[in-house]
Amino acid sequence: MRGIGKRLLAGLCLLALTACGQPAAEKKPAAGGPAGASAAVGGTLKAVRDRGYVSCGASTGTVGFGAPDSRGYWRGLDVETCRAVAAAVLGDKDKVRFVPLTGQQRLTALQSGEIDILPRTTTWTLARDANGVNFTLPNYYDYDGIMVRKDRGVTNSRELDGASVCVQTGSTTEVTFTNLVASVAPNLKAVIFDSTQATRQAFFSGRCDALITDASGLASVRATMASNPDDFIIFPADGKLSPLTPAVRHGDDQWFDIVKWSFQALLMAEELGITQANIDEMRNSQDPTIRRFLGVEPGNGAALGLDEEWTWRIVKQLGNYGEMFDRNVGAGSPLKLDRGLNRLFRDGGLMVPMAFN
Repeated sequence: MRGIGKRLLAGLCLLALTACGQPAAEKKPAAGGPAGASAAVGGTLKAVRDRGYVSCGASTGTVGFGAPDSRGYWRGLDVETCRAVAAAVLGDKDKVRFVPLTGQQRLTALQSGEIDILPRTTTWTLARDANGVNFTLPNYYDYDGIMVRKDRGVTNSRELDGASVCVQTGSTTEVTFTNLVASVAPNLKAVIFDSTQATRQAFFSGRCDALITDASGLASVRATMASNPDDFIIFPADGKLSPLTPAVRHGDDQWFDIVKWSFQALLMAEELGITQANIDEMRNSQDPTIRRFLGVEPGNGAALGLDEEWTWRIVKQLGNYGEMFDRNVGAGSPLKLDRGLNRLFRDGGLMVPMAFN
């Protein structure tokens, strides 16, 4: 991806931003969901405030993105994306509840009102966007990867032809696998599982020669499940980009905006050099951009139906996107993933902070 010119990067970023436009015909959540009918026709913010917490979809355990630690406290990049919304609307990043969901369950849980936000490693696709789901903005740019044992001597998908591959149903990697069979490796054999954990365990127990999923998920698996991570390599399945994107239901534009701009607050804080450590000092800045962003000069909070300190609370409690990336999946984490395309646009990445005015 390093060879992509800035003009193409700008086009990709513009596509990601404008694709959040008008939703397709609304698909009503099923009656009786925990969020209630009020969330189906708007009013998610009121429902969340009345309930006292934000209900967030979570993975069934992907360290770095969403998993409980040894004390049962949920951590990860996706988890903190949801915590940012709780900080904005309820004042406390810990006023959240996480609902572990499989790949098959996650979209249905969102559509039915069981959860308020789905921040759980979900690729933004047309079919999903048109089926009762509004994607906000990508919080992690990824690609589908394949992991194999290093001693197999395989370094690309074509060389893997004839091997068996562990595939999780209900994921976009099913489509990627089908495309690989059709285009470069006609003798690949799929071994299908219905949950993330079952898929991973099957690979490490030797039921499959390879494991396919998001490359970031593979890095998490390798770091946490392999007895010796150096025994395994990861390579791109097809070289295509996968924008992992938090989502909300169709039908509530205010909630859509709140979730979208809560994540944007993390990006803009990094753009402006605002960190968890210096944010109180930055409130004294005379820079009008910083003053508007932190609510010293009012207006942004009222536009979303929030108070004017919502961005201050997000950064005070979570830091900026760079800090969040580093501790969960970057250099300060067991995964040690390169920032890559998840750098800010000014630094050659695809993360574009939008104006807070």
